[in-house]
Parts: sequence; C-alpha cells; structure tokens
Amino acid sequence: MRDIKRTLDAQGHSLLEMPSGTGKTISLLSLIVAYQMHYPEKRKLIYCSRTVPEIEKALEELKRLISYRESMGKKEQFLGIGLTSRKNLCVHPEVSKEKQGVVTDAKCRNLTAPWIRNQPDVELCSFFENLENNSAAASIQSGVYTLEDFKEYSKGNGFCPYYFARKVLPYANVIIYSYHYLLDPKVAEVISKDLSKDSIVVFDEAIDISKPNLDASARCLSELSQKIETMKQSNSEKLASEYTRLVEGLREAQIAREEAEIMPSPVLPDDILQESVPGNIRRAEHFVAFLRRFVEYLKTRMRIFHVVAETPVSFLRHLKLDTLIEPKPLKFCAERLSSLIRTLEINDLQDYRPLQKIAAFATLVSTYQTGFMLIHEPFENDLDTIPNPVLHFTCLDATLAIKPVFDRFSSVIVTSGTLSPLELYPKILGFEPAVVQSYQMTLVRPCFLPLIVTRGSDQVTVSSKFEVRNDMAVVRNYGNILLEFAKITPDGLVCFFPSYLYMESIVAAWNELGMLQEFLNYKLIFIETPDAAETSIALESYREACDNGRGAILLSVARGKVSEGVDFDHQYGRTVILFGIPYQYTESRILKARLEYLRDNNQIRENDFLSFDAIRHGAQCVGRVIRGKQDYGLMVFADKRFARQDKRTKLPKWIVSQMDDAGNNLSTDMAVSMGKKFFKDMAQPVAGNPMGISLWNEEQVNQKNSSDVDMRH
Repeated sequence: MRDIKRTLDAQGHSLLEMPSGTGKTISLLSLIVAYQMHYPEKRKLIYCSRTVPEIEKALEELKRLISYRESMGKKEQFLGIGLTSRKNLCVHPEVSKEKQGVVTDAKCRNLTAPWIRNQPDVELCSFFENLENNSAAASIQSGVYTLEDFKEYSKGNGFCPYYFARKVLPYANVIIYSYHYLLDPKVAEVISKDLSKDSIVVFDEAIDISKPNLDASARCLSELSQKIETMKQSNSEKLASEYTRLVEGLREAQIAREEAEIMPSPVLPDDILQESVPGNIRRAEHFVAFLRRFVEYLKTRMRIFHVVAETPVSFLRHLKLDTLIEPKPLKFCAERLSSLIRTLEINDLQDYRPLQKIAAFATLVSTYQTGFMLIHEPFENDLDTIPNPVLHFTCLDATLAIKPVFDRFSSVIVTSGTLSPLELYPKILGFEPAVVQSYQMTLVRPCFLPLIVTRGSDQVTVSSKFEVRNDMAVVRNYGNILLEFAKITPDGLVCFFPSYLYMESIVAAWNELGMLQEFLNYKLIFIETPDAAETSIALESYREACDNGRGAILLSVARGKVSEGVDFDHQYGRTVILFGIPYQYTESRILKARLEYLRDNNQIRENDFLSFDAIRHGAQCVGRVIRGKQDYGLMVFADKRFARQDKRTKLPKWIVSQMDDAGNNLSTDMAVSMGKKFFKDMAQPVAGNPMGISLWNEEQVNQKNSSDVDMRH
C-alpha cells in the first residue's frame, strides 16, 4: 500500500507483483479510495479486470469497503459502478433471453437505432425510450452497485442498464470493467481522467483472414450494391448528405458513429481523423467497387501455395503494382464502411462481419508501417496436402495498444501474481515505471509447499521436452505421480498440461496402461476441453464431487480457460500438479516473427522471452491453489528443468521464498512422503493468534514508517 501511495504521489506508473489470495484487490481499493477522498480533485479510479466474475468480485469488495468507511463515521458522496456487455445487462423481456452476445447486440440495435426510432408503428425498447426521454436520467443515488444491483436499480426506474451505465460513467468515482474497454477508443473518450487498472494489458490479437471470410465478403459486397441501387431510387438525398459529411472530414462521421454505435473501427492516429475521405471512395457505388477490387486481390494472394511473410510496406507495394490501389483510400475503409452501413440503415450487422474484418485489415495495414507482419499460410499444418489458406495480420509490438494508456493517464498500476522476471515487462510494454516491486507472503504458517519432482520412483527423469515427452517411461511416471498424489490429497486435485494435444495423447496412453481405472478408485476424473460449454459443465461436476466428499481430479491445460480465471480455493484445490513447462508452440510462424521483432527492437533474446512466458503461465497455474490466508495446498512442479537455478529464479518471489533444498530434485516417493507430512501439519489447529502479523494498528504503521526513514538516512 505504501508503494501504491508512492506511485500516486509521483504521478508515475508502477509494476507490482503480489501473491495471489493475499487481498491485493482490497489493498488497492482501500488505499486508492482513501487517497481519492482525501484530495479535493477526486481523481477517478478505473479498475480493469479480465472476466465478468472478477468484475463482480471487485465490486463486492468495494461495496464492503465503503460500508466499512461509513461505519467509521465517513459520510461521503461516492459512486462505484461496473460496466459490461449488453448480454450481461439487458433487461428487455425478449432480447435478454438470447444466449449469444452478438445476437443480443443485433436485436438491441434493431430496437434502438435512430432510423428505427424515427419510423412510426415500430415496436421499440421501452427501457431505452424512458432513458432517452428523461432529462434527470444521469442522476443516480450514491453507493456501490454490483452488476446485479445496477440491473435492479435501472429496471426499477424503467431505464436500460447498459445505456444508463454509460450515462453515469462521468459521475462515478470508481469504474470497474474489462481491460478491453480501456483499449477501445470510444470508451476511453467517454472517461476523460482516470487512474488505475489491475490487469496486465498486452495487445496480442492477430486478425486472421481466411478463404471463407473472403467469399462471404464478396457476397456482402453484392448485397451492398443492390441496397445502394434501391436507395438511389427511393432516397437519393440521404446518399448525397453522406457524401457531404465525408467531404467535411472523419471527425463528424465519428461523432455520428458514436451516436448510432454501429461498427467499432480500429484505433486511428489523430491526423487521419482530421482528414476528409479521399474522392475516389466518397460515392457509395465507387467505394463498393473499390472494396471489390481489394477483395479480388486478396483472393489471388490466397492461391499461392508457399508461405509468405512480409511487412505492410511490401504488401502495399505489391497491391499498388497489381491493382493500382493507393494506400491512402485504404486507411479510410473501416470508417467509410460503417458510414455506409449507417446510411443504408442496415441493422443485421452479423452478416457484414466478414466484410468489416476486411475493411479493418485494409485500414490497419495502410496505417501502421512497423510493428505488424503479414504471414500467408497455405496449409493448416505442414503435413496437409489440401490447401486451407489463411492470411494472418499480426501485431508484433505490444506497446501499440498500451502506449496511449500510459501516455494519457497519470498513474497506471499493473499488478498480478505472476510478473517475474520484472525487468522484462517495462521493455516489452515500453514504459518507465516509478515503482517496481515483488512482494513475499506474510504467513501465519507455511500454508503452501512447492515441490520439484524430477524423476519417478524408478529414477527415470520426467520432462515434457519434445524429445522425451512421448517416451512410455515418462508417460507411466507422470501417471504414477498423479496416482500417488490422488491417494494422499483430500478433495480436489488439479493438473495442468502444456497443450491440449499433449493432454489428449497422455490420457489415451494412460487409458491403454489401465491407469485411468486406478485413478477412479480414489477420485473422479474431469477433463477441460476447448469447448467452453463442456468445460463449465466439467467444472461444475468437479466442484460437486469435491463438496460431497468423493474427491475429484481435473485435467486441464495451461493457457486454457481454467488456468486463466478459475480459482480453486479451499477444498477445490488441495494439490496442483504442473506436468512440464508450458512453452508456446515454437514452430508457429507468428511467434517466430514476434520473437524476431523483440530481438531486433527490444534486445530481448528468444530464449529469454520464451522462458519468461512459459514460467509466468506455469506460476499462474500453480497460484490458483492459494486464494487466502486460511487456504493451503501443495504445488508440484513435475519436470526436471524446474530443478535448474535459471528456471527456478524466474518464478515469483513469493513462491521461491517457500522453496528449499529439501523440496528440490525429488523422486515421486520422496515428494509423496513430504506431501503426506504437509497435509498432517495442516490438519492441526493454528497455533497462537492467526491475525497477529497481518492486522496492523495505526501505531505499528507509524513505527514501520519511522524505521524505514531511519534506514534511508
């Protein structure tokens, strides 16, 4: 908390690695809210999280904090709200039944688009209309609203929660939402001043353009041509007024787009927004012909049967030679398309997604000369003979998305349980932090035990290295490790594999060896799959098995849904086993291009980045087992490479601090006997006062501050 205050006082950025389950959310919120309330400028706090459950959790923490402040006699005007998608906030009786976000969005637009509302005898959304027609709609009672609270409050007043949340954003002291919103220029413009966020933001999205996408785009273009012809005959004034608006420049077009909120466009530099749209794509029919030429060119590129990797500059040069298309009109494609869709009053945007992707690609490829790479892959994998071409447009430079955030906001606090090694982050994200700190845990008792298992009971070394991963001795030993820990672990045991492919092959091998049947004697087995619905059913059943005492094993994948955001607190995760080190697939051409970029521009060696990335994901997986001071669990690193000093030191400090030589380089039976002893110790009552070293009074804080000052002098 003192480091956060130093960051805020210095108006700089900070990088803080805090152990999971130690109350980092409440520490951040309590310090920053107190700081906000103390200073008259009341700087806004924007707290970014990854998933909707995490947003809900943060809002609950904030609610408890504010009620505690009130119980201490602080009567303050304070507003805290969360923001999420229409799917989670919609209260319309029909639209809210939809399960898919894109369908909810489309149906909502069908009821709220300006041209729909101007038509007589059309059914509209009463919640949206009440909000639009109520001049006092931006006022809201102070307090902290969870997403459910906010829905109830809005529904009670007859307002649409989604649009109401956006209206009250400027008046909120604390806004909690997904970090995607911070990278979306529309949302960033709504919030003029903000302060902090709690998740690592790395823009690592590649726009993939595949063959079906191009065919669908060609169909969309034909439909657009027909719609333009129809409108020419029925309402030519509308096309003429659009032409005038485009001459005036993109700023006006952007304001209109925000009003109707049609298709989000890529982030564009300010100088482009000031320009007017080039003459050759102002008229609707000319623009459609222009896009058709671009799509046909991409189709010819797809017919090449060898891998091509090139920069945007090289791509634009070839494009100009083959089609005479200049780069300048391409920059305006995304904005021009959303303007046309609005003019033609098209509501069902789902059909136009492929075309939107092409337009976004055209805009990005012509706007950014560096930091991007185009990779054309004719086959899905190297052994295929039937072509399935994909053109990847990949962002290699993580600073492109995060730099505006660091430039615009005075204090950005990046926190996570897994940021080690800390010196790489500022390099990759391109910023100078005022404070860089990794914290250890203050523990009443050693409530987690990291064990590094390097060999099986038969002394054969275990590793997920490519050369040995399918060796039957390694597969059998991995099975034995799981079996032995299943015998001694109460309730839930979670395993993480480097990839789905490896997990499938190892589970199939265990089945042939009859090991799966042996596991079932001790615990039920559930497996994470790439399908989100299947995985959530597996998770639910896993929790049920842990609750009713049967016990369960969950086999999941590092970098999968489970490792990213599911907590295994208390009985849901008493042991976590990491089978191997979760390295990325190093033959991926996109990854190779990114590594080359990092080496040339950031002086980061390939191996350093790959190890940093793999160890960070591994630490994130094992960190899921400890979610609070009363929690306890075993962390098993089953790979001989973890025994090496260079790999171990890359783990977060809070994990390394609990490692000793006794827990390093173990065989399966040694690790199991240490695990048995650990669980016996954890079953004993906690000696002394468990809050003794974690709850400080004012006197102790002042004492600590004065001792730190003395040490500095």
